[in-house]
Amino acid sequence: MGQKPPPQYGSFVLVLHSHLPYVITHGRWPHGADWLNEAAAETYVPLLNVLHELQNENAHPRLTIGITPVLSEQLADETFVEEFDHYLKSKIKATRQDKDEFTRTGQSHLASLAVYWEEWFKGIHEAFIDRYHANIPAAFRKLQDKGVVDIITCGATHGYFPLLGLDTSIQAQIKVAVETHVRHYGRRPRGIWLPECAYRPSYRWKPPVDSEPTIAEYERKGVEEFLSENGIEYFVVDSALLKGGKPIGVYLDRFKALRKAWDQFDEHAQRFKEDFTKTPYELYLVGSGGKPEKQPVAIFTRDPKTALQVWSGEHGYPGDGWYLDFHKKRFPGGHRYWRVTQVKADMADKLEYEPEKVNERLEENASHFVDLIATTLKEHYQETGESGLITAPYDAELFGHWWFEGPQFIKKVFQKLNERTDVNAATASEKLDELRPARVVHLPEGSWGEGGHHYIWLNKDTEWTWKHIYPAEIRMQELAQKYGNTSNRKLRKIIEQAARELLLLESSDWQFLITTVAAKDYAELRFANHNSDFQRLAQMAEDYVTHGKLPEEDWTYLQESQERDSLFRSIDLQWWSELEFP
Repeated sequence: MGQKPPPQYGSFVLVLHSHLPYVITHGRWPHGADWLNEAAAETYVPLLNVLHELQNENAHPRLTIGITPVLSEQLADETFVEEFDHYLKSKIKATRQDKDEFTRTGQSHLASLAVYWEEWFKGIHEAFIDRYHANIPAAFRKLQDKGVVDIITCGATHGYFPLLGLDTSIQAQIKVAVETHVRHYGRRPRGIWLPECAYRPSYRWKPPVDSEPTIAEYERKGVEEFLSENGIEYFVVDSALLKGGKPIGVYLDRFKALRKAWDQFDEHAQRFKEDFTKTPYELYLVGSGGKPEKQPVAIFTRDPKTALQVWSGEHGYPGDGWYLDFHKKRFPGGHRYWRVTQVKADMADKLEYEPEKVNERLEENASHFVDLIATTLKEHYQETGESGLITAPYDAELFGHWWFEGPQFIKKVFQKLNERTDVNAATASEKLDELRPARVVHLPEGSWGEGGHHYIWLNKDTEWTWKHIYPAEIRMQELAQKYGNTSNRKLRKIIEQAARELLLLESSDWQFLITTVAAKDYAELRFANHNSDFQRLAQMAEDYVTHGKLPEEDWTYLQESQERDSLFRSIDLQWWSELEFP
């Protein structure tokens, strides 16, 4: 008799979150459009290549990928296509200049690396133009239609939901997202990556930051209610949120507004007893107010064991000494010729990159990762008697941009999973249809940011941004309530552009970049400019209603604003006027 095959221990769900703020027409380098060009060259096109290669091998890849609405709009924009083509050609030109200089100075290995980069960028350019017809969203849509990828959405501009002041603002972020997703991907999204994985349940809320005018305390809907109302069936949370742990106290103690935000949740949110132990290896439904008329929304929970192996540059795979070093670059071309060497090695101590040594490290790392998946699921099976699932959510840009070898790591992981019978790869939608969860859990407020709460987006360096966002939300709601049904096309165009500027103002990227000091000046300037644009457009709308006309310079300003920030073609002002489901 043959040996009995092992039981099916469960499934692996890889979830990648692809996002960049709106950078088209807002600078190029060091901050601006080249962020988008780098991500497209190093992450999005390589991921498409890997998925096609796996398909050709009959390796049955399954990937859940979030492509934010603001990113989808940029990738489909003709301006990006022109910028990206120029960017790739300039990178290829730079490799040739590097090769000539390295050859002239007797640095033969670096000269061979320059040839390596020339061929690599030529391959990306060829794939983008010939295979994907200069349309990255359409390429992912084709893979979606074949069942290879499950494309999910996000807030329209990655607005930080728990801190937005009005429920209509969250409603608009989600409704714009759904409309944009349908336009690019041909179907409504089943899942969403909440911006910053940030969740807020239903409770009586008031802004943690004072503004003028101010938003009065009121009973707010849970984030999952907005998802349910718009047909979104699942989202992803951090494991700490599932377990209900409090955020790290040091930030709460240091910053009054952050403490204020936590204390009101602690005081007003309903507490529920649950008669079972929660685990990240099962699916649950989430609810915050016990509203039976709402279709429950499922949650996929990040597995902490596998997360560290990929997220950590110090303890995880990306810190392997043979992989390409992200930080050390050669200018003016910006190419990288050195390897990690040691995680804490100084720039001067980085050794030259050796691409031929990488495959062996990828094989070992991918094997270790898949074994960890199988072992973790086996332990869960032995403890519960049930098959489980491991959800592994990451920023997509980690694979390729930050960790150059990341897409090839993904390829090897899928290859090895395809060879096993005890675990398999699946998309989130496939597991939701299969498992049909019934248990309802109640989540605390929080995010996957440092400390588990709002610190990254609400602190002494970013408090001022909320003092502008809250009045802008109020003003937008008032405009929508007064003129949302207007038949005057000129007035409508002004208010619709104001709505776009408000959406861009609400992007959580500005607070993130300010707090991390990654591009502080750029983020502060972008925030100030979008706020200024919104306020002027709102005043233009009111002036137009009052006088029936505007000076020519105002119409010029509107046209330039429309050209500069030309995303989200379908704007329904009623989304800001009132809640569809109060």
